[in-house]
Amino acid sequence: MTEYYHPRYSNVRKPRQKKGRYIFWIIVLLLLLSGIAGWWIYRAVFSDNVYTGSETEVFITIPTGSNYEDVKEILYTKGLISDRYSFELIARLKKYSQSVKPGRYRLTGDMGNLELLRILASGLQTPVKVIFNNIRTPDQLAGRISQQIEADSASLIRLLTDSSFLDSLGVTPATVFTIMIPNTYEFYWNTSPETFIGRLKRESEKFWEGKREEQLSVINMSRHEVITLASIVEKETNKNDEKARLAGVYVNRLKNGWLLEADPTLVFAHGDFGIRRVLSIHKEIESPYNTYRNKGLPPGPICLPSIASIDAVLNYENHDYMFFCAREDFSGYHSFARTLEQHNLNAWKYRQALNQRRIYR
Repeated sequence: MTEYYHPRYSNVRKPRQKKGRYIFWIIVLLLLLSGIAGWWIYRAVFSDNVYTGSETEVFITIPTGSNYEDVKEILYTKGLISDRYSFELIARLKKYSQSVKPGRYRLTGDMGNLELLRILASGLQTPVKVIFNNIRTPDQLAGRISQQIEADSASLIRLLTDSSFLDSLGVTPATVFTIMIPNTYEFYWNTSPETFIGRLKRESEKFWEGKREEQLSVINMSRHEVITLASIVEKETNKNDEKARLAGVYVNRLKNGWLLEADPTLVFAHGDFGIRRVLSIHKEIESPYNTYRNKGLPPGPICLPSIASIDAVLNYENHDYMFFCAREDFSGYHSFARTLEQHNLNAWKYRQALNQRRIYR
C-alpha cells in the first residue's frame, strides 16, 4: 500500500530535520573541542616538559630568599623548560609563587610540569655528598665546604672562630677540629653554617661510641689528645701501614717526658706548608705549637686527621723505638731507631739524599 502525504503536511518535518543536524554538529564540535582541550590540559599537566639534553639528569640550586621570578630565571637560563606557557599556567594554578623553597633539586627529562612543581613546592631536595679531607686550617675547611653547600666561607669562618658558639659545643678555636671526623656526609645544599657544624659534632659523638670510647680508657688518653696526636701522625706519613708504629714512638716520648720534636708542628707554627726540609732556624720559632721547645702535645690538632690516623693512635704499637727518620729512598716510609746513634746515622743518610736532590728548604 502506498503511503500518502498530504500536500498540506508534506514539509512539516524538514525544519526539525535541519535543527537536528545542527544540534548533532554542535555536539560533535563541542566533543572535538573538549577532546582538544582535554588533550592540551593533559599535555600541559603530565607530558614531559623538562629538557635535559643528552644528560639523564640535571641539578639546579635555588638560593635562599629566591622568589618565583628567580626560579623561572634559573630554569629558563639553563634551557630546562620546553613549553614555558604551560609551565607558567600550571605554576599559577598551583600557586607556586607562594611556595618557593630553596635547595638543590634533581630534574629528569621525563618530568611534566605537575611533577616538577610538586618537587619544587614541597622542597624535595636531593642531598649533597659533602667530602672534606686533607685539611690543615679552618680557612681551608671553610673554603672546601662553601664549594659544596650554599653557606659561604666567611660565615663558616666566623663560626669556627666564635668562642661563644664553640663553647656551646665544648671546644675552642684551637680545638674545633677535635669534633670533626673527615668522611663523606649527606647534607641539604641550603644547610646553614650552624647546622653544618652542629651535625659534625653529632657525627663525632657517633664515631666515638662503643669500641673507640673503650680504647681511650685502655690507652689512658682523651679524645682531644688522640686527635691532636693523630694530626701529627697524619702529617708525618701517608703510609697507613706504618702509622701505628710511628704513633708508638710519640707515645714513648710522652711517657718518658721527652719533647715530641715533631717537624709537622713547626711547619704548622710557621704557616708555610711548602716547607719540605725543616732546618734549625725553624726550631727557634716562638709558638705553643713548637714541640722542640714545649713539652707535651700542642694546644690542638695541626690538621684534620684521617680515620686511619686516629685508629693508629688508638691502637699504637707497643715497642721501644724512640726515633724515626724518613728513608733515604724517598719511598715515604721511615727508618726507626732505639738509640740516638742509630738515629743519627739514619738522619745523615736522609740529609745526604736531600742534598743530592738539591732540596735545601
